[in-house]
Amino acid sequence: MINVDAFQAAINLLSTPGAWLVVPPGLIIGLFFGSIPGLSISIAMAVFLPATLYMDFLPAILFLTAIFTGGGFGGAIPAIMLNIPGTSSSVATTFDGYPMARRGEHAQALGIGLVGSVLGTLVGYVLLLLTVQSISHWVLRLGPTEMLVIALWGVTLIAVLNDASISKGIAAGILGILISTIGYSDAGQMRGTFGSMYLLDGIPAIPALIGFFAASELFNLIGKQYIVDDSRLRVVKFRNILGGMRHALGKPFQLLRGGVMGAVIGAIPGVGASIANLAAYATAKQRSKEPESFGKGNPDGLMAAESANSSSEGGSMITLLALGLPGGAGTAVLLGAFALHNVTGGPRFIRENTDIVYALILGNMAQALLLLFIGSVFIFLAGYIVKLSLKLMIPIVMVLSVVGSYAITGNMVGPITVVATGIIGWLMRRYGYPVAATVVGLLVGGMAEGELVRSMQISGGHIGFVTDRPITLVLLALLLLSLAPRIINGVLKRRRAATQ
Repeated sequence: MINVDAFQAAINLLSTPGAWLVVPPGLIIGLFFGSIPGLSISIAMAVFLPATLYMDFLPAILFLTAIFTGGGFGGAIPAIMLNIPGTSSSVATTFDGYPMARRGEHAQALGIGLVGSVLGTLVGYVLLLLTVQSISHWVLRLGPTEMLVIALWGVTLIAVLNDASISKGIAAGILGILISTIGYSDAGQMRGTFGSMYLLDGIPAIPALIGFFAASELFNLIGKQYIVDDSRLRVVKFRNILGGMRHALGKPFQLLRGGVMGAVIGAIPGVGASIANLAAYATAKQRSKEPESFGKGNPDGLMAAESANSSSEGGSMITLLALGLPGGAGTAVLLGAFALHNVTGGPRFIRENTDIVYALILGNMAQALLLLFIGSVFIFLAGYIVKLSLKLMIPIVMVLSVVGSYAITGNMVGPITVVATGIIGWLMRRYGYPVAATVVGLLVGGMAEGELVRSMQISGGHIGFVTDRPITLVLLALLLLSLAPRIINGVLKRRRAATQ
């Protein structure tokens, strides 16, 4: 399964100091960009991509993957402290991380998130190390019907993530799906633009996400002095961060489960960490003995979300190395770095440069361990964010969010989207509709529609095409099994209510 000679050659490649000098700066850059709402890992990687032109191939990729690794956890910092996902892959981190911060347990939550991120990254790259030479054959078997089922699986998470009302969760999810259909469809039809040329490309997902989470939460915080009202709870202590780390290390099974799920889902092109983050959270909630505590500050939900978020990096690298295809925005930048150095990923690259592939994997495993130390110092400093006055913080974060959205779109569509979705999100929070469900629908709606169109084109509209694809049938069975606990619990609750 592992080529021993290539493995030893990889260790020799990593023994040169030049391969490691770029890693700490990369981690710090990733942490910084990931922790600022409106900025993202892919933006950081794109900004620093030209700097890799004068590096050798191995240090160049290690530098960019260090940004990738640091940003994977950096997005958890504003998610926990401010209920603002620093990246789209940190959505589920807000569900329990922010309630912990509101209770004054922000230091513990950051420690739990850091350990989850570190171990998740290790799990993802260990699986990549064991499967990189054989996984390409499996990935090639996924067609549009399989991708459609996976997208539908993401949509069904809406019902799982909503606590108050299934009907409100479905309504909020449908709203997100409808927003994702604005603009030109995959079939070339124009929808929902109201004659505006600025909507032809649809609603930009990242500015919309910033608006739903960041702007709406900032509106809710108006009138308060601090995020945590009790001044005693605003004290950040390093021992509390270490306490959170110990708590996470005491539950290795939860971390391993989230890490494996994240790596598997991350290997599917176009799905990535956003869905892995949500899927692992939903699974942890379903298997928990206290599912009602999720969304109210349960550390298990935070561990599952962060471990899956980070392990999906290793999964997405499988697609890049095995097929030469980017699994997401971050690996798309890495693919650009490959081209910059006249390297083409794919089965031939793995076969002819196995030592370099192993060196990249081992280097990223070492990056994860280094993140544990650099991240500890970084979150200790970032933890003081709760001590800032909201009168100062709200305008600063709002300006950064608006400027970040403008940087993403390059025009006023980004800022307008942030404001509009912020107002919608504020109204949804006020009337009890889950904002998270709308974000999930927005993120997976476009992928579901695109795969549906391709499935219809290939099959000619005949349902029998699906029955001839065993992988699709297995995925459908897993989808139904994931819904069964929620349906059974709903029936039992209605029966108990009827008998009382």
